[in-house]
Amino acid sequence: MELIGGVIGAVTVTLAQPLLPLGMGFAAGAMLFVISDEIIPESNRLGYEKAGTMGVMTGFIGMMLVEGLLA
Repeated sequence: MELIGGVIGAVTVTLAQPLLPLGMGFAAGAMLFVISDEIIPESNRLGYEKAGTMGVMTGFIGMMLVEGLLA
């Protein structure tokens, strides 16, 4: 069974490898949204939840663009 499971795992990883960057990017974006929307209380004060979250997301996208241009 270990040999069969190992072969199935290796084939699955090989086939799914092109999708890994997309999956990791989605997971990072989801985590950023959860952190900014739920954990950071300053961004949720006075009814500005959406504006605070969008500000964090926009800042993160800007940071990634600058990093991409400088690298």
